[in-house]
Amino acid sequence: MVYKALTIAGSDSGGGAGIQADLKTFHALEVYGLTVITAVTAQNTVEVRDVYPLPAEFVRCQLETVAYDIGFDSAKTGMIYSGEQVDVIAGFFYENPKPLVVDPVFRAAVGADLTTSRAYEALKRKLIPLATVVTPNIDEASIIAGFKVENLSDAVRAAEAIAELGCGVVVVKGGHLRGDRVVDVVYRRGRVRFLESARVEGGTHGAGCSFSAAITAYIARGLPVDESIDRAKEFIVDAIRFSEPVGKGVKPVNPLATLYRDSGRFEVISMLEEALARIERLEGFSKLIPEVRSNLVMSLPYPRGSEDVAGFPSRISPYRGGVKAFSKPEFGASRHLARAILELQKLGFDIRSAINLRYSEELVEACRRLGFRVGFYDRREEPEDIKRVEGATIPWGIRRAVESIGGSRPDVIYHTGDWGKEPMVLILGRDPFEVVDRLEVIVKAISGDRRGGASDTPGSYHRSS
Repeated sequence: MVYKALTIAGSDSGGGAGIQADLKTFHALEVYGLTVITAVTAQNTVEVRDVYPLPAEFVRCQLETVAYDIGFDSAKTGMIYSGEQVDVIAGFFYENPKPLVVDPVFRAAVGADLTTSRAYEALKRKLIPLATVVTPNIDEASIIAGFKVENLSDAVRAAEAIAELGCGVVVVKGGHLRGDRVVDVVYRRGRVRFLESARVEGGTHGAGCSFSAAITAYIARGLPVDESIDRAKEFIVDAIRFSEPVGKGVKPVNPLATLYRDSGRFEVISMLEEALARIERLEGFSKLIPEVRSNLVMSLPYPRGSEDVAGFPSRISPYRGGVKAFSKPEFGASRHLARAILELQKLGFDIRSAINLRYSEELVEACRRLGFRVGFYDRREEPEDIKRVEGATIPWGIRRAVESIGGSRPDVIYHTGDWGKEPMVLILGRDPFEVVDRLEVIVKAISGDRRGGASDTPGSYHRSS
């Protein structure tokens, strides 16, 4: 079955918001996206240089054309520039009722107005009463409700006032309110509930568009409205967290992060299994396994936490002169290595895989001689306030190790242990294949040393950039 959702909005030439953000969101959530364009903007991450609104009759033509042939399961509106456009859109949905999400866009992230006062007044009187869900931010809620929203209590009052216009559910987004946590107000038929999340760093350009588009997509897939809102909240937090700069100004959200992460599960498991097969054939590797045993891990792209890092629950152990893992790889199977690579990714490094080895001076020296960037941290220097926080030691150590090599991308990180803590070496890579490539030259180098001569000259191994 093909789920279909329609977006009625403006085109953002910078690709971060509007029609472009909506289509990315629909695609990420496996919904076929249709479009009705209300305006074309000359826009980038710094400014909206110009806006070219399309005639209302052409907006009507687009609506009727896609509805006649393809149809859609739900729809959303974003930027509507003129009152005449509102009249056309409201008239269509009055005659053809469908689940409708209204994102009452007023101003772009770079500060330019994207509608007229007459259009906004028409939106209140004609379109919001037809809406299944309305998703204003606090500035938009202030305009619609008629008073300034400055705190959570004001947001609740504004949601109630907007609901009195006749819509089904109002979500007043709390991203612009102060506080360490973001609290959205969801108001439905006299009932108030709150959607709370940690305030994450990242881009917010297009966040409102993607959030309302995600609600629309989930509704198109047949989910209840409340569940659609809850899942859209999770979706947009990820899109903000994994945003990436694309220009000189505001950073757009990344609605495709969810798609890339979810589609990578099979690939990660397959790569770990293939890499393990190479390790099991690697003569001499068993001598590098620590007392706690080794594990090989890889994260999904855009991981949320250790649940998105796969490893071997049984770990890798010595077996009949070689090594073996007595389990298939699973997600969430390694907390310690997961914390290490998650912290490295937070620092901006494309490191998604790692294996832990028994520490020895011989191993560390071989890594240096091969030209790897080797970072080090001393667990005895760990501050007491870090020790008291569960799971904080490894991220702290990773940061110290990166500092030890001047902030460069590490290939290897080691520590010499502490009371009750085994010394350890981590071999890092973009994926398990790169990790195993490095293991193979390390084992070869160590074997050559033990035979009386190094098998590789210093710096002979090509380091990653």
